[in-house]
Amino acid sequence: RGVQSSGSVFNVNDYGAKGAGDISQAVMKAWKAACASQGPSTVLIPKGNYNMGEVAMQGPCKGSKIGFQIDGVVKAPADPSKFKSDGWVSFYRIDGLTVSGTGTLDGQGQTAWAKNNCDKNPNCKHAAMNLRFDFLKHAMVRDITSLNSKMFHINVLECEDITFQHVTVTAPGTSINTDGIHVGISKGVTITNTKIATGDDCISIGPGSQNVTITQVNCGPGHGISIGSLGRYNNEKEVRGITVKGCTFSGTMNGVRVKTWPNSPPGAATDLTFQDLTMNNVQNPVILDQEYCPYGQCSRQAPSRIKLSNINFNNIRGTSTGKVAVVIACSHGMPCSNMKIGEINLSYRGAGGPATSTCSNVKPTFSGKQVPAIKCA
Repeated sequence: RGVQSSGSVFNVNDYGAKGAGDISQAVMKAWKAACASQGPSTVLIPKGNYNMGEVAMQGPCKGSKIGFQIDGVVKAPADPSKFKSDGWVSFYRIDGLTVSGTGTLDGQGQTAWAKNNCDKNPNCKHAAMNLRFDFLKHAMVRDITSLNSKMFHINVLECEDITFQHVTVTAPGTSINTDGIHVGISKGVTITNTKIATGDDCISIGPGSQNVTITQVNCGPGHGISIGSLGRYNNEKEVRGITVKGCTFSGTMNGVRVKTWPNSPPGAATDLTFQDLTMNNVQNPVILDQEYCPYGQCSRQAPSRIKLSNINFNNIRGTSTGKVAVVIACSHGMPCSNMKIGEINLSYRGAGGPATSTCSNVKPTFSGKQVPAIKCA
């Protein structure tokens, strides 16, 4: 398949990319030339196997559209200490970027996972993410594969109007902190027709995310699709307008999850929709937890002050590997408001079945039938 956008093509081989050597200098030279070009332009890493160190593609660029096409298999240095920053392939302050291609970015993360203690050590040094997208507008990412990232596969920060389409994310279920796509402080994010298998959240939505639409995503293995955690830090921006629809979860720890810290600063998440979801052997298919406190890093005495409102669950069906298939634990200091629960059909076939649910600090409006039955205190 040829280069997808019309205009000038800047092939990294023409800028000195050699098979066995580090191609990062050639990539940066090709990017600088493409970014300075007036019309549409594309940087091309053609088919083949390459080694590449850290690269950071900086805008703004002269043309209104710029492409970065990866058709080869590109490998990162395996040693985490070879990285100066927490991003391997980074894109900054670009308008009209398309990242595409049939190739693979292989983060070679195995060494980094073995050394990772970030879950218990808040001051740990973060290993490099495969892809960082910061301060982009009108961006498209499609068809590429992210493999074995050292940390998050894809991080989206302060972007506006960015779409991920037909992207593949792969890492073992045992790999630590390898979130598939993490979104923070961004507006107008679409993730569709994408397959994510990893060791942490398939998709995580952080503070300040607005109008995020997630459809036709296959998730598993992994920890599901999460909103949060919210309320860990002061001055977090609110989360608004998150839709998760038509997704399938297979063998994951969680299905859809909302998590906020107890004893939190004030905050909010509103207009959250979870609809038409299939759970195949998921440990916690539906979990809303306002007492999220991993590794005892907080006090549960004071309630979460993250206000959750306008939440819809509908047409969620399949199988749970945990007996408690639905957990809704709203804040006792700031109960959830305007929650609607429609059709739910989740079965549990393990010991002591059938499936059960727990629900507290909310008075939902019910429609249709819920299996297991949901009674809220």
